[in-house]
Amino acid sequence: MVTNMVIKQSPRRASLPATMSAAHFKARCLELMDAVERTGRSVVVTKRGRPVAMLSPMRIAHKSAFGFMKGRIEILGDIVEPIDVAWNAEQ
Repeated sequence: MVTNMVIKQSPRRASLPATMSAAHFKARCLELMDAVERTGRSVVVTKRGRPVAMLSPMRIAHKSAFGFMKGRIEILGDIVEPIDVAWNAEQ
């Protein structure tokens, strides 16, 4: 749980990530990692007022379902030619 953490938010743009000094980051690194994972917000770590690193949540890209069965299915017989069975679609 994150408690007593010094995080500053830029008043100019709300979309900017929060900032934290390197000393505070070092003291609370594990708590901060949990908070970033939970909230999804990034934190910029500064050293003497200059940004030097950013801690952000991992974004895992999901693979496409297209082609996931490639090489796992074997086609037996001809699947294109019509079959020799008479049927009536109106029944």
